[in-house]
Amino acid sequence: MRLVLLACLWASLAGVLLAEDVDTSKHEIRLVGGPNHCSGRVEVLHKDVWGTVCDDQWDLREAKVVCRQLGCGTALSAPRESKYGEGKGQIWLSDVNCKGTEASLAECKAKPWGDNICNHVEDASVECSETEIPEPGPIRLVGGPNRCAGRVEVLHEEQWGSVCHDNWDLNDAQVVCKQLGCGDAVLAPIGAKFGRGFDTIWLDDVNCTGVEAALSECPARPWGDHNCYHGEDASAICSDSGITVSTSVRLVGGPNRCSGRVEVLHNGVWGTVCDDQWDLREAKVVCRQLGCGTVLSAPPESKYGEGKGQIWLSDVNCTGTEESLTECEAKLWGDNICNHVEDASVECSEVDIPEQGPVRLVDGPNKCAGRVEVLHENRWGSVCDDHWDMKDAKVVCKQVGCGSPLSAMGGARYGRGSDIIWLDDVECNGTEESIFDCQARPWGEHNCYHGEDADVVCAVNKNLEEPEAP
Repeated sequence: MRLVLLACLWASLAGVLLAEDVDTSKHEIRLVGGPNHCSGRVEVLHKDVWGTVCDDQWDLREAKVVCRQLGCGTALSAPRESKYGEGKGQIWLSDVNCKGTEASLAECKAKPWGDNICNHVEDASVECSETEIPEPGPIRLVGGPNRCAGRVEVLHEEQWGSVCHDNWDLNDAQVVCKQLGCGDAVLAPIGAKFGRGFDTIWLDDVNCTGVEAALSECPARPWGDHNCYHGEDASAICSDSGITVSTSVRLVGGPNRCSGRVEVLHNGVWGTVCDDQWDLREAKVVCRQLGCGTVLSAPPESKYGEGKGQIWLSDVNCTGTEESLTECEAKLWGDNICNHVEDASVECSEVDIPEQGPVRLVDGPNKCAGRVEVLHENRWGSVCDDHWDMKDAKVVCKQVGCGSPLSAMGGARYGRGSDIIWLDDVECNGTEESIFDCQARPWGEHNCYHGEDADVVCAVNKNLEEPEAP
């Protein structure tokens, strides 16, 4: 009986397993020794060390995935037996078995990292049809949960490279999101939030107005001219990624939604934040992000209980002016030496009243676009889109200190509210100073649901200063 159990255990361990759960921030790929970056010996990065791939089971399906991952078009061949020279050091992958539809080699089945019976004579290679420029332009977001969130990479001289985060803001991210057909920019994270690139840094000091059709049209230093390193790679999170400002962080275990243990959402999984370097500046950003007013305290050491599972962020370093915790500098996602005893918490004052008055635009790319929310009885709520039009939007834009209205949308274009619906059948004539001066049903009386939340996009008034942070 014991022999049978041991045999079963050995079979389960020796069988071909799924490769470790990885993201492109920790595992990259390159082709070495060939005539260009789209042909050569396959090498993958694991634990900051480059290694080769054994050619056992290597064929066009695996080569197809590599070519796709590198933006190198279609696979022409999958040479075996070190056609482009023998590598040195680690042989990281063996018995790789792809379907051919995967976005990266790390998604294919394979033996565990470093488990093989190969030598470098068997190093696998790939030959691709060279450069494939993705529509609608030579730009991509990598390392994120989907194609609409991740590290910004641009294609120049048939080589993909990253963008430095110097001067990087929502206007730049807006151009990227629009260029990719991913909706509007939600966040513009800095500090290699989706992992560090490993090749050229193509752009630095990018300064878009937000209306350009492509990032390459924005003012910037000459291609390849920069004073950065990959720890400063810029990222973008677009609305079509499904990530919103207010839904990417939450406070858990406290007396209300504005006090508790900080948890952030990454790759569809909620995880905690380590309290290393955690102070009032980081807590201030969380309170702002949640619309919870001013910060009262930043308790360390799991005041509101220990979380479970992932500890996503550590050594978070905010200036206190950021719109989201993901815009602050920090270690890479999941990189920490912490345990849940060190989970960070935040206590906020609950109600956030902007300087312009008790109305705000949330979950949009900036303070001048988003879902309309109004404050009544110390509680934020949304507005139903029944009868919602440009006259109503004109009043809101003026009230929040922005320019003229560009659109008055319904159908929860910037996401559904999560609390009460305060107003319905709003009918402004466009000259009112406040939405509260417009005709509408009584507070809280409506026949709507949050799928009908009203939205507004206003012109950003460059001459107006941003409201002072609470």
